[in-house]
Amino acid sequence: MLTGRVRDNGRMEILWFLFAMGLIGMVLVSWLRRRGAGGGIRLATPGSPDAADPSAYGFVLQEDLDVRMPGPDQDLLDVLDVVQRTQDWRAASQLLAGTDKDGEVRWQRVQAFAGAASLELAQQPGRGGAWLRAWRAEKPKDPGGAEVHAEFLVQQAWRSSAAGTDDFRIILEEARTVCEEAALLAPGDPVPYITELAVARGLGYTPEQFDQVWARIIDRAPEHMGAHLAALHYWCEKWHGSRKDADRFATAAAARAPRGSLLAALPLFAVFEHLPEVALVRDFYGTEVVSKAMEGALYAVHSARPDDPMLAHVRHLLIHFLVRAERWSEAMHQLVHVDGHIGALPWTLSEDPAAEYAVYRALAVAGYEANGGSPATLPH
Repeated sequence: MLTGRVRDNGRMEILWFLFAMGLIGMVLVSWLRRRGAGGGIRLATPGSPDAADPSAYGFVLQEDLDVRMPGPDQDLLDVLDVVQRTQDWRAASQLLAGTDKDGEVRWQRVQAFAGAASLELAQQPGRGGAWLRAWRAEKPKDPGGAEVHAEFLVQQAWRSSAAGTDDFRIILEEARTVCEEAALLAPGDPVPYITELAVARGLGYTPEQFDQVWARIIDRAPEHMGAHLAALHYWCEKWHGSRKDADRFATAAAARAPRGSLLAALPLFAVFEHLPEVALVRDFYGTEVVSKAMEGALYAVHSARPDDPMLAHVRHLLIHFLVRAERWSEAMHQLVHVDGHIGALPWTLSEDPAAEYAVYRALAVAGYEANGGSPATLPH
């Protein structure tokens, strides 16, 4: 008797599953038909005359996309090539010595050198990144070397250990010590304290401890976009704050930002950090909160200096939101400025950043062309 009831229940579960799958299929077909009938994206077989072709716009092939940086920095690329080819750290030291200590470029270059050493070590355990070890051993008082070492340790902690484990904490404790050393070697430079923001997040600084580090950064570089992005992580719900805390921090920074500052885009990063896994609102990317954050980011992009080193970061995140909001033309206008270099959010969160970016780029192209756009109508 019991066996028969279990068998009947199993059959009913299967029937309900098939019924649910049938409903999903009907909804999906209906949605695709509406998209094809309207001004949205139509499905096309790759290689067919109707298929969107990103290469027609001069976009870089997926396999050639550079995942190391958000935008071009030829001096950095040249030096990275020399350092990794010769394993001689001196070119890196010279480049950082000639880079302004209170600007965004120094922070990005420190991250790039640390990331290169960390990746080398992952690819060649025990041998990779030998040039950084030699740098610290041969010139221990070099502030650039200390800053790269501190950032390297932070990246190693997140790359090689699970947050909260003993190994994770030990590496971050060492990173904090090196941050303190770097700060002494480079007075007035905000970079050691920006690196410590990641340490603060990982080790769970109290808000009071975090504010002490943040105050040192604001004293040195009050409009530093990279620092604000690093601080935003701490105030997010998944770390030591909440959605409200993150929004308050981002909104306050945007409100006091002078014209031309990219800090006006910070609320969009706060929205991104709290994206729901499943959007319960039908038009989530068209809601007032998201639309307002996108408009703030677009304003920041349009008013910023063309050579602002953080501009590419904002453009990359805008591409994600504009595509999801089906604002194809605006997404394409961001793509033409950043295509080729994709070392930025949101792509770097993917296991295959180039593939993730290429999907969004293809969607933007398809949506643009479905609404009458073409390579001839897109200014570069």
